[in-house]
Amino acid sequence: MIDVLRATSTVVQALAAGYERVRCCQSIEAAMELRAPGRVMAGEQEWKTPPGFDLGNSPAAFAAPEGAEVVLATTNGTPMMAAAAAHSDHVLLASLLNLDAIVAALSPADVLLAGSGTSGRPALEDTYLAGRIARRLEGERTDAALMAECLADAHEPLAAIAASADAAKLREAGLGDDVEWCAQESILDGVPRVTAVEDGVSVVELAGPTGAPPAVSSSTETTD
Repeated sequence: MIDVLRATSTVVQALAAGYERVRCCQSIEAAMELRAPGRVMAGEQEWKTPPGFDLGNSPAAFAAPEGAEVVLATTNGTPMMAAAAAHSDHVLLASLLNLDAIVAALSPADVLLAGSGTSGRPALEDTYLAGRIARRLEGERTDAALMAECLADAHEPLAAIAASADAAKLREAGLGDDVEWCAQESILDGVPRVTAVEDGVSVVELAGPTGAPPAVSSSTETTD
């Protein structure tokens, strides 16, 4: 599952920094119900930090842990995690930050590269990363995966991500630094996995050494 700007990048960063887990919620209201000592409340709503939350959805803010867990609610990425878990018992979170680790975790088997997109529409940055991953996996491809690979072959990471509509929105909101942060490639080794879904909340922790199921299809509706 992919949401380059920014949910999966944020979760990868948080777990790599030392948070024990990230509880990914489908709404701001659901996140507020999980407030508790030791939990850092984080999220975004219309590109802004929700009132009463400790942090937004900028990966850089999670470089050092401020508690044991993160409770995260975003517009597109965190709801998509629960949706993905409803269709598979093995959901991994991918970003450019952990690209090498994700590829290493995917052994030969069927892989669906599902991007969260934006408001139900494909997002360029998610399609780009799906193409980068697909290019390095063996097996047959769907046409959607082949299109993603063509996009990935044509651009360097920062150029591809910076050209997206979501990157433009982040720059308008004064969060342009997030675009560059999320474009860093393979700087983290962690592979986040959805280990449980509790009342619609996806519990995400670092996967073990074997990673995930795994050849390569996608869905244009979910940005592959």
